[in-house]
Amino acid sequence: MNDQPSVRYIERTRQYYRALGYERDYRWARNDGQPFAHLKNSLTETQISIIVTSAPPGNWSPPENAPPKEVWSGATEGSSAPERLYNENLAWDKESTHTRDRESYLPINALQTLKNEGLIKGISTKFHSVPTVYSHRTTIEHDAPEILSRVISDHADAALLVPL
Repeated sequence: MNDQPSVRYIERTRQYYRALGYERDYRWARNDGQPFAHLKNSLTETQISIIVTSAPPGNWSPPENAPPKEVWSGATEGSSAPERLYNENLAWDKESTHTRDRESYLPINALQTLKNEGLIKGISTKFHSVPTVYSHRTTIEHDAPEILSRVISDHADAALLVPL
């Protein structure tokens, strides 16, 4: 059992912005008009698409050579699947956790096991990544529709969102 307390991310973010001198708390994105939907079929008949927030693999050196913040896709099958993705430029608690375990943010092997056990129909041949940007407008008007289009073109029935 893990003896470390969980990271209270929202409260920690509030405190961080206040320490920087911001008078208003960070406004978390909301989209009350698009609720989650129930699956039309059982999981055994469901093709899953994975959506992550990491950047393509590479030897990036932020900030001048940081990866572009644009929607992209990568392979989930065999040797084409990346060993790791780039996420050092993202804001996450690097003291409490790490990203050396790709499965923690791109669970291809775990989903493949579920498929092999007959618990899900399968995994899309591609995973998709939406960049971490701090713009509600960019997310709603550009990134979300682009991700949806890619998931639909993969014939996925559901998406597993794995934020970093």
